[in-house]
Amino acid sequence: MEDNYQNRTAFIKGAKDIAKEVKRQASKKVGRSVDRVSDEYAKRSYSRFEEDDDDEYPVQGSQDGGYYRGDSQANDDEGGHSDSTEGHDEDDEIYEGEYQGIPRADSGKGSLAGGPGSVQAGAQQFTDIGVSEAERRKDQEELAQQYETILQECGHGKFQWTLYFVLGLALMADGVEIFVVGFVLPSAERDMCLSEPNKSMLGLIVYFGMMVGAFLWGALADRIGRRQALLISLSINSIFSFFSSFVQGYSTFLFCRLLSGVGIGGSIPIVFSYYSEFLAQEKRGEHLSWLCMFWMIGGIYASAMAWAIIPHYGWSFQMGSAYQFHSWRVFVLVAAFPSVAAIAALSVMPESPRFYLENGKHDEGWMILKQVHDTNMRAKGYPEKVFSVTTIKTVKQMDELVDTGTDTPVWQRYRLKITSLSHQIRNNILACFNPEYKRTTFMLMAVWFSMSFSYYGLTVWFPDMIKYIQKQEYESRTRTFTRERVEHVTFNFTLENQIHRQGYYFNDKFLNLKMKSMVFEDSVFEECYFEDITSTHTFFRNCTFIASLFYNTDLFKYRFVNSKLVNSSFIHNKEGCILDFSDDFNNAYMIYFVNFLGTLAVLPGNIVSALLMDKIGRLRMLAGSSVISCVSCFFLMFGNTESGMIALLCLFGGISIASWNALDVLTVELYPSDKRTTAFGFLNALCKLAAVLGISIFQSFVGITKAVPILFAAGALAAGSFLATKLPETRGQVLQ
Repeated sequence: MEDNYQNRTAFIKGAKDIAKEVKRQASKKVGRSVDRVSDEYAKRSYSRFEEDDDDEYPVQGSQDGGYYRGDSQANDDEGGHSDSTEGHDEDDEIYEGEYQGIPRADSGKGSLAGGPGSVQAGAQQFTDIGVSEAERRKDQEELAQQYETILQECGHGKFQWTLYFVLGLALMADGVEIFVVGFVLPSAERDMCLSEPNKSMLGLIVYFGMMVGAFLWGALADRIGRRQALLISLSINSIFSFFSSFVQGYSTFLFCRLLSGVGIGGSIPIVFSYYSEFLAQEKRGEHLSWLCMFWMIGGIYASAMAWAIIPHYGWSFQMGSAYQFHSWRVFVLVAAFPSVAAIAALSVMPESPRFYLENGKHDEGWMILKQVHDTNMRAKGYPEKVFSVTTIKTVKQMDELVDTGTDTPVWQRYRLKITSLSHQIRNNILACFNPEYKRTTFMLMAVWFSMSFSYYGLTVWFPDMIKYIQKQEYESRTRTFTRERVEHVTFNFTLENQIHRQGYYFNDKFLNLKMKSMVFEDSVFEECYFEDITSTHTFFRNCTFIASLFYNTDLFKYRFVNSKLVNSSFIHNKEGCILDFSDDFNNAYMIYFVNFLGTLAVLPGNIVSALLMDKIGRLRMLAGSSVISCVSCFFLMFGNTESGMIALLCLFGGISIASWNALDVLTVELYPSDKRTTAFGFLNALCKLAAVLGISIFQSFVGITKAVPILFAAGALAAGSFLATKLPETRGQVLQ
């Protein structure tokens, strides 16, 4: 009897164990199914994130779709065990991230087929490409909604401000690059004896480089990551900026500045996209506008360093007569510091989690978002607050894998990888012109082109007009001498701002003097002696030299225009064009001071746009600022003095900066994450092309007429403001 009772007890106990095991397995699989239903997440209420940051986050139960930890998941008494603690069947297999405490991802990847049935599955896959793309788009929309909610939970705090200053250094480097060539050109043209065509090419080369760089790095950032692409681009900029400060020849200097521009060209497209993916919707417009201030800081830094370094001729050294390192080269070296600092700071910052999630890397994205949350909570004094997100939607991947095999040569592997990457970039660029984005892309192209054409054209035209006014004033004091005959005279004093026509000089000596803006035309020099001459803007046109001697001068062949040298010789000519800043200090000071004021003038516009961007909207800010800038162009007709032109430059810069800030925010928000930097880079490359056209066209009218540049600028701004109103408003929308 007792044995029967014991057998019955054992039987009941075994039945209970079996029932418990069945219940546990069933609850686990149901939980997994619920986790995959991502539509429920989009319906979640955001009211829990509207509370003050000081309030503790409420705990969500498992009924909300499994995206947040809850008490029911914490209690494992009824079988809700972690996948990492059990299971030897293939459904319970431990995945890699669980060893680090990372929740299992909500799968967005398609199943892999194999065996005899895979051919039929592959055929079905090709016939359903449109369906797969629609599913991918649906995944992106769901991810966008969930990602916005997660950013709300992470809050805005220490992490975003740290990233703000790090990316600000990269944007500052872009601002410095724009001004470097303009500041060193007056010195470099003498050091390298540049002709007018070479000077123009040196002034434009940085824009060509930035155009290529914006297109290249913008496209790569959507494939290899924002952080990695930005690090590579800044490294290239730093390396070739460093080299350009030491090279002596014009061609090598031009090449280094070109590659330096290619490197820094990726800064703007990547920086704004990178930072936007850490900002919640209500903070995005304001803080992207604050980020624009670093471009202004870069201009101020460049102006201050140029004024402090370049005019000091003593900051130089030379090795013999062939290698000279003047102070302007020191400035080029110092101008690379923001880029180097940005590289050092960026190396400790994480990749954009949105990029990881868009590319199916759940664990990496989850860890970075947790880092953002924990950093902000600790800084606010709430270290006990737990990051409650357990699963994040990832986007289904459709990339084609290239199997190179282990026996394939290394060079061929890299060639295949580069080919595959180029194909992906090409598809991404073409995707910006798909029917869904075609209208937006063309409208933005027109707005970017019109604004860049007018802005860069005018900002270069202003300093050129100031120089022209100065030149006119200087030439009004020019003294002219005609048919003079000078014999047996020694010149040992400075000759400046004079024109000598049809003169005859016999047995004269020019000793230890400076010639500045001296022109000799149709003159004859017979048995004359030139020693220790330093010249600036000095030329001999249609002159004849008979039995004359040049010793230790910088009178090179290009200074003798259509001149004849009969029985004359040059001994110990000076190498290179000798710099002397003592005469041009005031002129250099004016150049740096004007650029400093013009850059500082954008501060009020930056502040206003940052404070109002999320209140009045991007379109109103863009169109309104463009209209006011258009009206301000007509005031340029009254700029007939240096002070008047400087005031108008500051006015135009202060007004137009709000348009640029709004345009940057709009461009970031109008494209989805997987096309964002590609589209931004393409539009920024178009911007640099428009800048080259604007600068070339506007400069050609300096000294001829003011009406044409003013009409061009006003017309472009008017067209841009009109087209801007046709763009969709993005204020209050979730980042795609």
